[in-house]
Amino acid sequence: MSHPQPLIFSAMPSFDTVCEPNMVEVRNAVDTSAKEIGTRFDFKGTSASIEFKDKEITLIGDADFQLEQIDEILRNKLAKRNVDVRFLDKGTVQKIGGDKVKQVVKVRNGIEAEAAKKIQRLVKDSKIKVQASIQGDAIRVNGSKRDDLQAVMALIRKDVPELPLSFNNFRD
Repeated sequence: MSHPQPLIFSAMPSFDTVCEPNMVEVRNAVDTSAKEIGTRFDFKGTSASIEFKDKEITLIGDADFQLEQIDEILRNKLAKRNVDVRFLDKGTVQKIGGDKVKQVVKVRNGIEAEAAKKIQRLVKDSKIKVQASIQGDAIRVNGSKRDDLQAVMALIRKDVPELPLSFNNFRD
């Protein structure tokens, strides 16, 4: 007579889909941008500046074209530090005292509710045998097969190009 195997309940393979920038690298990119703005000849005597506070980068300049130059410097510094520029959510240019203009750039952190619902619907409509659940500002995907999870990762990468998503907490 053979003994039945004990039932072992293991968690299903899963991963989290997240939108998390490396804030240390964002700060470093802003700091090096500020240094470059301070030393560049074409910015001498202007109000050109950049600062980072509470997940927002504020660009200040004398005119729209100067904001574009500052933005370009920032994007180059972020790229050198492997920070995806899709994390940047540019606000509108506002006039401030005198001839100065400012632009606030939010650094995306977390998946917003609307985007999370879109991703959840995408996974559900794919007919891949997995479940996607919204967990705060991340999306947890569970499935019984590792291959299914990898197929979902590929699907999300392809169909949600506007967000710099990454996948972590992969459990097998």
